[in-house]
Amino acid sequence: MSAPSAPAAPATPPDVPATEEPQNEGSKLKTFISILRKFIGVSDLATVRFSLPSQLLEPTPNLEYWNYLDAPNAFAAIGTADDPLDRMLEVLRFWFTKDLKYAKGKPCKPYNSCLGEFFRCNWETEDDAPRIDTRALRGVEDASGSSSSSTPPPERLAPSNLGSGDARAASSVSISQSSTTPTKPVRISYLTEQTSHHPPVSAFYIDCPEKGIHAKGFDQISAKFTGTSIKVSPGEHNLGIFITLERRNNETYQLTHPAAHLGGILRGALSVTVGDMCYITCPETKLKAILRYYDEGWLGRTTNKVEGIVFRYDPENDDKQRIADVPEEDILVRLGGPWKEKIVFTLGPKPVNSHPPEEQITIIDIAPLAVAPKVIPPAEKQLPHESLRLWSEVTEAILSKQYSKATTLKQALEEAQREKARERERKNETWQPVFFEQAIDKAGKPSLTEKGREVLRRAQKGDWSMEGIL
Repeated sequence: MSAPSAPAAPATPPDVPATEEPQNEGSKLKTFISILRKFIGVSDLATVRFSLPSQLLEPTPNLEYWNYLDAPNAFAAIGTADDPLDRMLEVLRFWFTKDLKYAKGKPCKPYNSCLGEFFRCNWETEDDAPRIDTRALRGVEDASGSSSSSTPPPERLAPSNLGSGDARAASSVSISQSSTTPTKPVRISYLTEQTSHHPPVSAFYIDCPEKGIHAKGFDQISAKFTGTSIKVSPGEHNLGIFITLERRNNETYQLTHPAAHLGGILRGALSVTVGDMCYITCPETKLKAILRYYDEGWLGRTTNKVEGIVFRYDPENDDKQRIADVPEEDILVRLGGPWKEKIVFTLGPKPVNSHPPEEQITIIDIAPLAVAPKVIPPAEKQLPHESLRLWSEVTEAILSKQYSKATTLKQALEEAQREKARERERKNETWQPVFFEQAIDKAGKPSLTEKGREVLRRAQKGDWSMEGIL
């Protein structure tokens, strides 16, 4: 099938000034609230797809914004360890880094995606995440309670430049921030496509062949305005992130997303809080993690705390949905801490706080981290329906504070999409994605087409040409 093309941009109205005075944050929020109030009681804002004025938008395409590689070196480290428990901890370390954008910055509303729009990029990262070795840590634990063991902690677990800097922390498996020019880079390639408009769904694929890792899934959210906050939950087609370790007999981890709240709307200080359960399961190793997020503590103060466990489970009878449901003898690891700051883990079923500080191992310290930069195709290699090019004129108008022009351009893109949908309906045609086999999938696992595989193969070589693909 032929790829969709970007509609021609309308001419700028003659009465649009060169620049317009931007609204301050207070005015923006008042406008935002006045729009949201119209949707109180609507079951799912995401299906309404209402159009916000351009001055309320972040000049970023949705497909560029939604990805999980904020710390790509954490992803590249998954599957390094030989021990199944250590590999689960590697997955958890990645999990806590995947949303640095929320921990380190303010929430934003990117552009809504157009059907057939796609985004691709690479990350170049160091292979520098410290090894996780719980067997060595068990030796350390035994040494603290028995003179029969004197196994010292391996140096690789506590490099001097990692962790929180807290002198009480004896060990850390926390990653550092990769340099912007890695000396021996690992290349991770990413491809995502908007595969459905009603409901709005995108498919994604992350590939790191050098490390034998790939991940995939569908992104879809359900959003509801409660009057004081927006609750964002995974949509019915979003069953999480599926990470496969090709060199570990293709063992696969399913990471489900918790519901989150965009709060602070009435106070004028937007923030993301999480107060829900999420799960990481690996049927091949028969290990499961339960994470419980808490969004509020005493007097309504936000805590951003998370607690969790890793335990043995039966994939054929997966009936443990709460931490309290799991027998202590099955618990291998406990975790806890503020997810926007530092998470620690301890070995065994005892509560984290019952362990001395030297046995509370920092799995991730968010404080020194920043969102890693992407490597994107040069402008001349981007196709008309590629996110950055498709929205480029809207982005330029917003950045130059020409908000009326940006709104006009954005509305033209949205109307062109509606017209294409009407044309397909007249011709009784069904939309088919280009890079993925299916628009949605009951199992939540999208499959690449040959064109999708070729895009990723070329990206791994640093080749952004689309010749012969589209």
